[in-house]
Amino acid sequence: MSILAFLRDNAPWLSAGVLLTFLSGFGQTYFISIFAGEIRESFALSHGQWGGIYTLGTSASALVMVWAGGLTDRFRVRALAPVILVMMTGACVFMALNPVWWLLPVVIFSLRFTGQGMMSHIAVVAMARWFVAARGKALSVATLGFAVGEAFLPLIFVSLLLVYDWRMLWLVAAGAAVLGIPLLLLLLRRERTPQSWAQTSQSLGMDERHWTRRQTLGHFLFWFMVPALLGPAAFNTAFFFHQVHFAEVKLISHMELVAMFPIYTGVGIGAMILSGWALDRLGTARLLPFMQIPMVAAFMVFAFAEGPGMLLVGFVFLAMTTGANTTLPNAFWAEFYGTANLGSIKAMAAAIMVFGSAIGPGITGVAIDLGVGIETQYIFVAGYFVFTTVMMTIGVRRARPLLSLSP
Repeated sequence: MSILAFLRDNAPWLSAGVLLTFLSGFGQTYFISIFAGEIRESFALSHGQWGGIYTLGTSASALVMVWAGGLTDRFRVRALAPVILVMMTGACVFMALNPVWWLLPVVIFSLRFTGQGMMSHIAVVAMARWFVAARGKALSVATLGFAVGEAFLPLIFVSLLLVYDWRMLWLVAAGAAVLGIPLLLLLLRRERTPQSWAQTSQSLGMDERHWTRRQTLGHFLFWFMVPALLGPAAFNTAFFFHQVHFAEVKLISHMELVAMFPIYTGVGIGAMILSGWALDRLGTARLLPFMQIPMVAAFMVFAFAEGPGMLLVGFVFLAMTTGANTTLPNAFWAEFYGTANLGSIKAMAAAIMVFGSAIGPGITGVAIDLGVGIETQYIFVAGYFVFTTVMMTIGVRRARPLLSLSP
């Protein structure tokens, strides 16, 4: 099937995926961190205190995701997603109206659980379930919402922040979440039948079977993947979380930095489309071990770059992994472990990633307070991604023969 025919025949379901991933942006770090300066000033918080609050709230959301993520195995997207959107609306209003610092962990929990956690989880599980032969293309298209949000929400809201109070802008975000509910219901008037419910052999994992969450946790490959799941979540989040501070260190304005985001997003979209195309032809086993190598280059550039030109090079490398990271890991779980229990298995992976996004800002924020510069930290981050690459390579090579048993 050509890509145009694929888009035409599956437009409602793919559009629903794009909508969900886009609206998840209000709970993503790149959006919340836009207001980091205003939040820290309003509540008199240091970098370490704000990072600690973010870590606490996000860690709590990771724990809840272990349970809540499994709801995608029991409820259709049409039933579950509107409930999460209502909760996200409440979380945005909560941020706008919150008067005290000690409620910030609850606010962050609400935003991270609904946005980064459940909205993203529902979208990628739906694509992995609804599509088998074209899983890579479906994930590439649906996750365009991440890229669009990352490109334009910071630019729009940083510009509005020059004119409007930051709390008012969170009410605007709440309004956008509300508008997403009827649009989603319109797109999913006829929801696609999940492939896993059909129990087709194409959806089986290793050893020609559907794995349970308990079996997955007892399998060696899962643990070889854990560092790679933690890494991008922790350090991409930390990078965008400290974007205001990073701009100050690099002696450029915050607006100059966010002006690079659309280019970062454009490269990420290209990497996402390319990885989705390659995924349908080569499978995740051949591609996954190479996915995080560009992160090594990105953080080395961020550590030593001087001036916007070199920083842009770092964004290009960062985008290469970010784009591939939206398709390859999500397809990995379905390909290696089957789709019957995909929601609960993916929930464990999502919880690890959410936990990574919790510890990243906390660790780096405390390090800044202790006098360890953000540039020095990024040298160690680059070394971490060398480690994750080695771990994925070993794990996938050991597990790949088990796939040959599957049709």
